Amino acid sequence: MATKKVSATLKIPANVPSPEEDSEQLRKAFQGWGTNEGLIISILAHRNEEQRKLIRATYAAIHGEDLLKDLDKELSSDFERAVLLWTLDSAERDAFLVNEATKRLSSNNWVIMEIASTRSSIDLFNVKQAYQARFKRSIEEDVAYHTPGDIRKLLVPLVGTFRYEGDEVNTTLAKSEAKLLHEKIAEKAYNHDDLIRIVTTRSKAQLNATLNHYNNDFGNAIDKDLETNLDDEYLKLLKATIQCLTYPEKYFEELLRMAINKTGTDEWALTRVVTTRAEVDLQRIAEEYQRRNSIPLDRAIANDVSGDYKSMLLALLGHDD
Repeated sequence: MATKKVSATLKIPANVPSPEEDSEQLRKAFQGWGTNEGLIISILAHRNEEQRKLIRATYAAIHGEDLLKDLDKELSSDFERAVLLWTLDSAERDAFLVNEATKRLSSNNWVIMEIASTRSSIDLFNVKQAYQARFKRSIEEDVAYHTPGDIRKLLVPLVGTFRYEGDEVNTTLAKSEAKLLHEKIAEKAYNHDDLIRIVTTRSKAQLNATLNHYNNDFGNAIDKDLETNLDDEYLKLLKATIQCLTYPEKYFEELLRMAINKTGTDEWALTRVVTTRAEVDLQRIAEEYQRRNSIPLDRAIANDVSGDYKSMLLALLGHDD
């Protein structure tokens, strides 16, 4: 299986204290008059997933308490959400986010699509296991139940497929499927079974090859041809799915730009991107952001949010303020 080069922003000290020391320091942060938020950030925002997992286990063993519950009691608002999401391991976090997305007043199909399209097959498999363990149902059944029509037709196979992760590409297939995609898009048959099958089951390498043929053979990138009717929620989601599968940093850059530049910040989107990508490709996303907006991502965030929430996000970006 091909390994993907990660581009994380997380800064971990050269000499990491033991999980016992970290647990004691976190306990100390909760005691006395008021919570020591700075101490919490200095520990949790500078530990990788494995180290955070050990801290949680050690904290429970020493104090007989769940660290997440203690954090929940001590913290509040957007800072609390950022710390709690970050402290979860990645599969638990994604399972929580998908479940939350199916429950919000209007189910947030974008979060489901984003997680299904930007995680590796193994990561998505782990998310599905974490989801079943926590919610006693499968992701597929919850997504199917909470989404309508064409959106369901796209999202259920998207969360259900175990894609091939290697670099092998069938050029003949890429050429024929590019032609098929072009025909269906020209017919405005955006929900055609074959179009959905190609997008939801082909490996990312194969899909990239198909879209290159599409561009070369028909003189237009597929996302340009899909721009004809962006009042259509399904069509917007389909276009974003293709972008997540082929150019995720561009998708995340646009998501961050929208979250930061809106009248009133979209803290949920901002928190989600930073906490889910800090150990994956946040460096690349930040480079894409600076290239497209002529301002470093850390500065854009620092200008837009404040307090402990700002400190937490900047620490995860590798820029302690």
